[in-house]
Amino acid sequence: MGILIRDWLPAQHQTPEATLLMQLTVGLLATFAAVVLGLLTASVKQAYDNSALDRQQYALQLDLMDACLHDYGTDAARIRVDLAGYTAAVIASTWPNEARPTGVSYPDTSRMPVVGATPELQELMNKISLEVNELLPAGPQQTAIAAMCRARYDSVSTARLGVIEAARSELLQPFYGILIVWLMIIFACHGLIAPRTKLTWTLMLLSAISLSSVMFVIADLSQPYGGFFSISSGSMRSALQAMLARTG
Repeated sequence: MGILIRDWLPAQHQTPEATLLMQLTVGLLATFAAVVLGLLTASVKQAYDNSALDRQQYALQLDLMDACLHDYGTDAARIRVDLAGYTAAVIASTWPNEARPTGVSYPDTSRMPVVGATPELQELMNKISLEVNELLPAGPQQTAIAAMCRARYDSVSTARLGVIEAARSELLQPFYGILIVWLMIIFACHGLIAPRTKLTWTLMLLSAISLSSVMFVIADLSQPYGGFFSISSGSMRSALQAMLARTG
């Protein structure tokens, strides 16, 4: 667009002084754009890393709770079935494009959102909570294990809330929009002062591709469960496999 407008500019707008002022303006905008771009990249990368860590902690707490219920004995078998079903439902709803868990029954996840709280899964967690609190230990050892299982459930609930809240973090749209406008102005100014040569076109094209790739990474990392860099389901699947292995 800058190249097209250049032919319509009067001669007084193409003087060396005007070109120098435009170069200074572009340099100022480029500096601000670089700062904002760095801040956005660092922010979304930190949020992505936090989401990945929260997911790993969530899977670990689910595994530890199942191990505790396994140590309690056969009276907790029903709770372990519900816990495995809950874990499988989380996997199927969070990663709908991957292979669905097998070997365990779980609620229908076709209408569940990828991220956020789900009433069906919340109800299942409440059921597990009630079942854990209804355990009737037969001796001192089971009493201690039951208390540990209740503590494990509290840890699972805390980890679950951490995953839900971390998934809600969104890219700051105003900064994203402002950055795009700044880049458009910078490239338009380049078109006003750049010579029409193949080298110029090549450099501008490479610059546009490079900046677009960075913007793509920023936008994609802001969606930890729906983008190209989606968080892996490996930790949750490993927890489910450990649950089924104890059952077997």
